[in-house]
Amino acid sequence: MTDDRPMPPHDPPAVGRPTPYDEGTGADRPGRAERMRMEMPGLGTDAASVLKRVEALERILERSFTVPGMNRPVGLDAILGLIPVFGDLMAAAMGSYILWEARNLGIPKWKIWRMAGNIGIDTALGAVPLVGDAFDFFYRSNTKNLRIIRRHLEKHHPELKTIDG
Repeated sequence: MTDDRPMPPHDPPAVGRPTPYDEGTGADRPGRAERMRMEMPGLGTDAASVLKRVEALERILERSFTVPGMNRPVGLDAILGLIPVFGDLMAAAMGSYILWEARNLGIPKWKIWRMAGNIGIDTALGAVPLVGDAFDFFYRSNTKNLRIIRRHLEKHHPELKTIDG
C-alpha cells in the first residue's frame, strides 16, 4: 500500500548562509571531534591542554571551596568520601582520569604505578568509616598525582614550565 499524498515542502536554507554540508564531502571535511577541538580550547591532545584538564579536575576534587573557620580547602573527593563505599569508588574513578591522562602523556610506568598507589591508598583508607573521612580531608592523592605530572612535564616539556609565586 503506497501513500499518494504529496510530500510537504521543506524550508531551504537562507540565501548566503552556508550549511554544514556546503564545506565539502568525505575526507576533506573535519570530523565532529576535530571540529569540537577547533572550537573549544583545551580539548587538544598536546601537553598544555592535558595539563589544563588535569589541573581543573584536581581543583574540583581537592580544592573546590574552603571550610569556614578552618581555612582549609576541601573538594569533591572529601565530600564523596562521606558516602560509604560508593563515594570513595566514585572519587577513585575521577582520580583515575588523571592517571589515564598521565598515561597518554607518556609518563613512565613506574610513575604511573606510583600515581595508582596514591589513588589506591586514598580509596582503601577513605573507605574506613569515620577515620576514612578524616583521612580524605588531609590526604590529597590527586594533588600528589598532579605534582608528579608537573615534574614530568617540566623535565620533558620545558616550554610548559610555570613559575610558582
